[in-house]
Amino acid sequence: MKKYLVLIGVVSCSFTAAAQSIAGNWEGFLNIQGTQLPVIFHISDSAGKFSATFDSPSQMAYNLSCSGVILHGDSLVLQMKMMGGRYESLLSADKRAAKGTWFQGAGSLPLDLKKTSDVVTKAGLKRPQTPKAPFPYLSEDIVYFNADKSIQLGATFTWPSNKDAKKYPAVLLVTGSSQQDRDETIFEHKAFAVIADYLTRQGIAVLRVDDRGIGKSTGNFATATTADFANDAGASLDYLKSRKEVDITNIGVIGHSEGGLIAPMLAAKRNDIRFIVLLAGPGAPIMEMMQQQNNDVLAAAGVSKPDIDAYAPLYKDLVMNFLKENDSATALKNAADIFNNWQKNTAPAVVANTTGVRDEKSKEAFIDVFAKQMRAPWFNYFMKQDPAENLGKIHCALLALNGERDVQVAAGPNLEAIRKTMVANKIKNFNVQALPGLNHLFQHCKTCSTDEYAQLEESFAPEALSIMGNWIKETVSK
Repeated sequence: MKKYLVLIGVVSCSFTAAAQSIAGNWEGFLNIQGTQLPVIFHISDSAGKFSATFDSPSQMAYNLSCSGVILHGDSLVLQMKMMGGRYESLLSADKRAAKGTWFQGAGSLPLDLKKTSDVVTKAGLKRPQTPKAPFPYLSEDIVYFNADKSIQLGATFTWPSNKDAKKYPAVLLVTGSSQQDRDETIFEHKAFAVIADYLTRQGIAVLRVDDRGIGKSTGNFATATTADFANDAGASLDYLKSRKEVDITNIGVIGHSEGGLIAPMLAAKRNDIRFIVLLAGPGAPIMEMMQQQNNDVLAAAGVSKPDIDAYAPLYKDLVMNFLKENDSATALKNAADIFNNWQKNTAPAVVANTTGVRDEKSKEAFIDVFAKQMRAPWFNYFMKQDPAENLGKIHCALLALNGERDVQVAAGPNLEAIRKTMVANKIKNFNVQALPGLNHLFQHCKTCSTDEYAQLEESFAPEALSIMGNWIKETVSK
């Protein structure tokens, strides 16, 4: 579902040489609702060819690669496709300062950078679970196309060493929301690589796939909806069935977060899926889930319960306004009226704590960002979904796992909603579990806020891997 604060994601940057070298460290601050968020770009020069990495130290995110950057004269534009962001700036005459704007999604913020060193220095993150070669199994990077041949999908297929030409049960991994690569790389955590490595060692073949517009996959991610991603996942299932190594009677789908919404969408329509695994997948209507998510994220950030309770009606009213009103101008006017009426009856400190609004300018910015987010094709489609509609129609076994301390897809209401849907529709082969001490990424956590994801070394809890692997093996053996 909704992922992380402002600008974390994988970014890659290639630069053309300028008259004066821009190699070195560039530092600046983004002002996020009164909080200064430091950002650092590390630009390296190798024989006139520039490359860069990006850090957000307060979020413990380091050495994120960069791509799609234009340097032309005094103009520097960094395109960051995976994050849906870009940085546009003008360089000073001595190439030691950049004055510009950070754009991400529907929002924008001023961002000025200063060159603090001509020598690149980088910090690193420990990710001990990331699989490293040599592997005791086989791996192949491939590309294939969706049903109408309009989208190329890049993927990695891993399978056990096939000396006896045996066919293996297989799973497709489906990523969560926001643009993800095939490893679902988040803050250098490569959860899908960890899952694929574990399951393949257990005798299960695995296909993991780049989202549209990243890695080896083509297509426009920004204009796509969950339905489009489900179609892509369907094409990936068809590819999986074409592999000679795969036992086509034992194919499953593992979906994380939004992927846990997509897996039942597929299973409700297809009879060739033996099982699905929902990792922090939604069970309650998305509108309810997002309301709970907002509450939990604010609570994890230290906002008091009375303040959260005061904000909740505003959030719901704004969302319903944009979902129901098709005319953009009318919806924007309604949103301003809704906010003003709420603000009149709410203490200024509560308004500031929950929305960041302190004056007319920040209020206009809040409403504008909210409006643009709601008008985005993906978000508008997503908010209207009720997972029960597909969960009640599945023809396969289901395992639903949630971190008990997940602040993005709350374990209690979503697992209970899944359980109720299974019982109501007389679907007997299902298992739902809340895993103690784990967050949305299935990490053992302390504060369990979204800001902590990057700080933790663990990429995916071993007990979650074990539960999932054992359940799959038991299911396909029946």
